Amino acid sequence: MRVLVVKTSSMGDIIHTLPALTDAVQAIPGIRFDWVVEEGFAEIPRWHAAVDKVIPVAIRRWRKQPLKTWKSGEWQAYKQALQARDYDFVIDAQGLIKSAFLVTRLAKGVTCGYDKASVTESLATSCYRNTYTVDRQQHAVERIRQLFALSLGYALPGEKGDFAIRQHFLQKAQDEQPYLVFLHSTTRADKHWPEAYWQQLIERAAGEEFRVKLPWVTAEELARAERLAADNPFVDILPKLNLHDVSAVIAGATACVSVDTGLSHMAAALDRPNITLFGPTDPGLVGGYGKNQLSLEAKMQPAVDVQIEPQVFAPLTADIVWQYLQETLRRSECQAGEA
Repeated sequence: MRVLVVKTSSMGDIIHTLPALTDAVQAIPGIRFDWVVEEGFAEIPRWHAAVDKVIPVAIRRWRKQPLKTWKSGEWQAYKQALQARDYDFVIDAQGLIKSAFLVTRLAKGVTCGYDKASVTESLATSCYRNTYTVDRQQHAVERIRQLFALSLGYALPGEKGDFAIRQHFLQKAQDEQPYLVFLHSTTRADKHWPEAYWQQLIERAAGEEFRVKLPWVTAEELARAERLAADNPFVDILPKLNLHDVSAVIAGATACVSVDTGLSHMAAALDRPNITLFGPTDPGLVGGYGKNQLSLEAKMQPAVDVQIEPQVFAPLTADIVWQYLQETLRRSECQAGEA
């Protein structure tokens, strides 16, 4: 059986789709997948052993320059790649009009997706031959696992989903001493945990002789990392890394602390203990999924009288995060010992 997966973005959403592939492989011997995904995230599906072919799309870029896209031949090349194979099933796990019209209508195979009560954008259902009801009030990983099970006709496993990509990084995840990764960067300014709190957390980690690694991508993120490091000998500001290499660093970490960002889901997929810090946003149904994944919400902490930016994070102090991080590390050590 060959299946085309449609899950184009974002990073967290793509990562959340991986356990469904693992379920299908266990249920249907010999099943193989191709995957349509935004070009910036094309390497993630390749990390799963059941994926043969990745078909990159550039929906965000194409809709800004449709004429250029057509004249360049990029659209025609995409259609050719999409239609090069006949699929048994085409599963749209995105549930959006753009994914349904730009992929599902063009691909060859029995199209499957959420029904109108379950899908994000109801018009997308007009592109599916088979539609399924999947409860929206559950974690995104479980929704996608159920969609795949219904589409492909197997019983959903009772155990927690397995992302099945950690083995891709195991040989690269080696370091001379235990280290923590602090994922300090995200897109919205009000989702950043206060720098003063990060510095306090770094001091506590250094006091326990943990090295702390700080990744970055943009110049602004590098400047923040430099401020957080503040000449602390226990802090390593990483070089600018691509997604694969920063994932390899995360895979080797003892634990991570992160803001609400795509890489927090990568930590979960790589089976690393992780604490995600939420201020203005809510973990809701897309928080960390997996072992030793903890979401800490500022609004759930006792109020404190301190002026700090962003103010929404004031109650979620470094002392609180350090306490939970220590508990997470102890629990992880116990689980490793039992294994």
